[in-house]
Amino acid sequence: MSSTTVARARAGRIVALSAAGAVLAVVALAAVAPGLLATHDPLLTDVRATLQPPSAAHLFGTDQSGRDVYSRVVHGAARSVGIGLLATGLALVVGVVAGSLSAVAPRFVDAAAMRVVDVLLAFPEFLVALLVVAVLGPGAANVALAVTLAAVPVYVRLARAQTRSLAAAEHVEAARNIGVPAVLVHVRHVLPGVVGAVSVLATIGVGTSILAAAGLSFLGLGPTEPTPEWGLMLSAGRNLLLQAPWVALFPGLAITATVVSISVVGRILRARAEERGA
Repeated sequence: MSSTTVARARAGRIVALSAAGAVLAVVALAAVAPGLLATHDPLLTDVRATLQPPSAAHLFGTDQSGRDVYSRVVHGAARSVGIGLLATGLALVVGVVAGSLSAVAPRFVDAAAMRVVDVLLAFPEFLVALLVVAVLGPGAANVALAVTLAAVPVYVRLARAQTRSLAAAEHVEAARNIGVPAVLVHVRHVLPGVVGAVSVLATIGVGTSILAAAGLSFLGLGPTEPTPEWGLMLSAGRNLLLQAPWVALFPGLAITATVVSISVVGRILRARAEERGA
């Protein structure tokens, strides 16, 4: 690959990373401090202002109850992004622990655990999450738990592979040979590498979790009205696409922009990690 091509690729990454970072910065601000961005009470209804198109008074228009769509999108960031972050964080922790234990467990235990993981990986994550919510019942907490359980298998598989790979490294073998306790060897030399590899994947996984949670809310299995949540708002506007498309358009754009931006950041981080490992 020529130096010019490398330079262009690097410049493209910088532009993509900057754009994605800007989007995520706005989303983060909306999630942490929605009052700084919102212009109206997201729960305030006004029967005299139902289904008004975007204007100076209502940047994203109003919904069928006269609520300001822009303010609801802003306030919805905390729940939509929060569920994704929570689910991914829990899945990462469970995956690293389970994968690491499986890698050092007796062969029959490892084989049994991997068969369960393989079965779960054979199904789309969203379908697994849907089945879990169908068993547990609707609600924001159950959606977060369902998305977590659906995401765990991929982290278990990666953590197991990384644990086995790092455990066979020369510096780890050297530490064992000089008498360093096995637990200390794992914590100092193996676990950091496992967490690093899984964390890169988890960056992309946050977007997948947000999308899955929004999908479950769209189906009516997540938070209920009048809670501002992107998937629920998208569902509420699906019957108004011809009459008032902005009701569903802007929550949909919020989901898309957030998930795509997270994916861009995650893929760039993974590419850099692969370059360092090459």
